[in-house]
Amino acid sequence: MNIALFGGSFDPPHIAHEKIIKKSIDLLDIDKLIIMPTYLNPFKQQFHLKPQVRLSYMKILCQNIDKAVVDEFEVKSKRKVPTIETVEYLYDRYNIDKLYLIIGADNLSTLKLWDDYDRLNQLVEFIVASRDGIKSKNYKTIKIDIPTSSTKLREHMDIDMIPQKLKHLFKTDIVL
Repeated sequence: MNIALFGGSFDPPHIAHEKIIKKSIDLLDIDKLIIMPTYLNPFKQQFHLKPQVRLSYMKILCQNIDKAVVDEFEVKSKRKVPTIETVEYLYDRYNIDKLYLIIGADNLSTLKLWDDYDRLNQLVEFIVASRDGIKSKNYKTIKIDIPTSSTKLREHMDIDMIPQKLKHLFKTDIVL
């Protein structure tokens, strides 16, 4: 089985996340795309939207997207979960022939600082979602280049950057 893993804080989810999900399914030879919201990113000290809220938003976003599955493993762990631990969890759960790990280009500068990077590099093939003009020479790239980020949205909410399936939630009950 070929699987792609797309993890992240999704704090909040935006249209670039949605595009990464759809393009990954279209471009990669995969049986399943696993979307894994973090409880708390290992490189961050806090979250803005509660983990359960982000998890539920990602489930709504991925509803009816063939091959997309939102997994609760990291949120249910209620702690920072290193990516290597999530990858090992997936290998235990699925009969994996190939595992792609989709990361944003903004992670390239710190990638080798990730827990057990050498082992992670052996277990996955990294796929880089392009962002902010950052180029990747060493990895396959999925061209996204949507000029937004969760950080930018927290600083200045732009409802046009929120996926259509989620806009009603951001107009009514969200506080960033």
